Amino acid sequence: MKRIFNLFLSLLYPEVCAACGALLQHDEKVVCLSCQYLAPKTGYENVGDNPVARIFWGRVHLHAASATFFFAKKGRIQHLIHELKYKGNQEAGLFLGEEMGKALHQSAFFSDIDVLIPVPLHPKKVKVRGYNQSEIIAKGMMRHLPASLSTHHLVRAVATETQTKKSREARWKNVKDIFVVNRAEELAGKHLLLIDDVITTGSTIEACAQKLLEIPGVKVSVAAAACAVN
Repeated sequence: MKRIFNLFLSLLYPEVCAACGALLQHDEKVVCLSCQYLAPKTGYENVGDNPVARIFWGRVHLHAASATFFFAKKGRIQHLIHELKYKGNQEAGLFLGEEMGKALHQSAFFSDIDVLIPVPLHPKKVKVRGYNQSEIIAKGMMRHLPASLSTHHLVRAVATETQTKKSREARWKNVKDIFVVNRAEELAGKHLLLIDDVITTGSTIEACAQKLLEIPGVKVSVAAAACAVN
């Protein structure tokens, strides 16, 4: 009876690919095999001086920086991130995180990560969205990385305007001095990995990293699902 009911539901509400909208086959979950194959990966996790890392040169000292996918307007990865951020599709975020975790697990630059730290949202934003998209991505990463997850050490103390369509200078002014570190002694001497969905100018990541680097003995690295640089 349950099988018949599930079949009826699948006919009424067929599962579609979060990246392209095509109907998923019975053996596909969240993202179709075609999109999994065609999603544009960067390979930056194995290149120290990659374009994402160069964003932060002269701005903040990072051990390593990478993004797993290229971000393109109206592309597969944009659709996935849109599903995660605005459509409540947490499975899309878990998929992105798993792909990131698989890539970083094989990289020498990220082999000794101790703690995953999602870029925090202000509590008001979390209340509206229901979750922090970067935290969902981090949870997906944990399926492939032997690291713990922290959502309480780095917090956003000030609510700010959206970064969308702001210039690099405006983005930096919008996020400067809005993050706070709690119980810093618990992170001392560890390799911390900041997690974000998309890196563009890097202003938010820079502000987060600068606060974390005030902790004695830490290394800070960065990983995003996608980057809008090439």
